[in-house]
Amino acid sequence: MLREVMGERCVGLLYGQRALCIGALKPLNFVGTYVHSHHVDTPFKRLAHTGEMFERIYFGSRDEADRTLAAVAGMHRRVNGVLDEDAGPAYPAGTPYDAFDPELMWWTVAVMIDSAAWFFERLVRPFAGDEAERFYGDWVRFAELFGMPAGHAPATYADFRSWYDEQLAGADLFLTDDAREVGYMTAFEIPLPLNRQPGKVLHDALMRYSLPASVRAHYGLRLTRPVVAAARTILAIHPTVRKVLPDRLARGSCVREFNLVAATEAKRSAIARAA
Repeated sequence: MLREVMGERCVGLLYGQRALCIGALKPLNFVGTYVHSHHVDTPFKRLAHTGEMFERIYFGSRDEADRTLAAVAGMHRRVNGVLDEDAGPAYPAGTPYDAFDPELMWWTVAVMIDSAAWFFERLVRPFAGDEAERFYGDWVRFAELFGMPAGHAPATYADFRSWYDEQLAGADLFLTDDAREVGYMTAFEIPLPLNRQPGKVLHDALMRYSLPASVRAHYGLRLTRPVVAAARTILAIHPTVRKVLPDRLARGSCVREFNLVAATEAKRSAIARAA
């Protein structure tokens, strides 16, 4: 069921940005990733690389998935340390973090589950029968592949939704200055060529509309009437359009689009350095 959902391009092109925007609200997750990243100045290159690796696990052969998981495990072994400064009242300086902490691993996957489900159910179709439970079970397995104990995840999809709502209302959510900048940029400043800019306006409206109210509050984002109107128009039209699109257009890998974003970022960075 995970392959069914993630195979929809409208999901694959949107879920990662939303997930990272929400995920940045957990300081230990964000700082651990940010401090140990080789792409601080090129965040979309990192996003594109991550998206491609995940597609190998979602859709690739067992051998491709195993090689990718081994590479990620090697990177994760280097992600540990302590906070250099306070990150909100719940995380004082000196708080340790580790990429293999089950709680941190699960939050990383949880925001992906929520984001993928949000776009699939609204842009494609609602889950039917036991599909939501199967979708959730596949994601728990996905987390296991990265080393998270399966017992750490809520038992059912309904339990997950309750747990997730509690997390979004938690007092430990906090945006460091870097998290605020990177989380916002990831969701709303995606680098695209000029001929894609009209579509980016709609992308940004839908992205903002999709964020939970508590997340928008942390970022200081408002839902203006034009944003709501644009997003609701997309949500009203897209499921009908999707029904008549052939699978060769609506489904498949998003790696080409990921690489377009990374290439646009690289081009703009080169221009900025020259200036």
